[in-house]
Amino acid sequence: MVACGLAFSAIRELKVRGAPLIGVVGAYGLVQSITGNGNDDLLTAERLKGARPTVVNLAWVMDRVLRASLGGSREEAKNIFNEELNSARLIGVNGEPLISEGDSVLTHCNAGALATADYGTALAPLRMAKAKGKRFRVFATETRPVMQGSRLTAYELLKDGFDVTLIADTAVGCTMSRGMIKKVIVGADRVFNDGATINKIGTFQVVSLAKRFGIPFYVALPLSTLDLEGNKATTKIEERGSVELEYIRGKRVAPRGIKTFNPAFDITPRI
Repeated sequence: MVACGLAFSAIRELKVRGAPLIGVVGAYGLVQSITGNGNDDLLTAERLKGARPTVVNLAWVMDRVLRASLGGSREEAKNIFNEELNSARLIGVNGEPLISEGDSVLTHCNAGALATADYGTALAPLRMAKAKGKRFRVFATETRPVMQGSRLTAYELLKDGFDVTLIADTAVGCTMSRGMIKKVIVGADRVFNDGATINKIGTFQVVSLAKRFGIPFYVALPLSTLDLEGNKATTKIEERGSVELEYIRGKRVAPRGIKTFNPAFDITPRI
């Protein structure tokens, strides 16, 4: 149960994040906690699912590991990891033709190597395009309130030699209206059979603005992020604590006693 607790904390406290990577860490956390007692193992899986209930990859891998627990749960966790590696590569291969010479691509939140098992999802086509010698610009939103865009996306793209520009979340409409954005690519935490997409809070606004300005919008995801039987009306959208809104880098920026509403994700319908 120690491994389960460590995995739960790492996922819940955002020490690991990004749907594919959350799934991989959850799978190994469950493998290390398997007892052979069906009821105990089921409870452990349910606890891990609750770490980030909106992320469908987590539930998907729990079910796979439990089904394999009688004979090869550790091997199943390895299979899940390798599948995510292959998915990242294929997303890059299939998405690379979308990136043209001289493009400017906006991405929201972090869906790169720090959020997945390898190339990333949304960033995989960008990596493949760069490897082929294409020249283009990337715009990364800061992604409040946890700042995954400025802390993670901007960091890894700058480190890997991309021409990347960081913008405030509230500058998306401005940059689009000035013709500075030609395409948008984001990752996802859950995609339903009608195309509705759950992703980091703020994605719905980005999509709506992209539609307003006629900018192509793409969602990059592995098979593990599809939820073909789910119901978006009843899917739990994770709401996080007030601290993320009340403080920045440990300093209070909001008045004491203020009410907060802090959903981690929003649902973008097919528009």
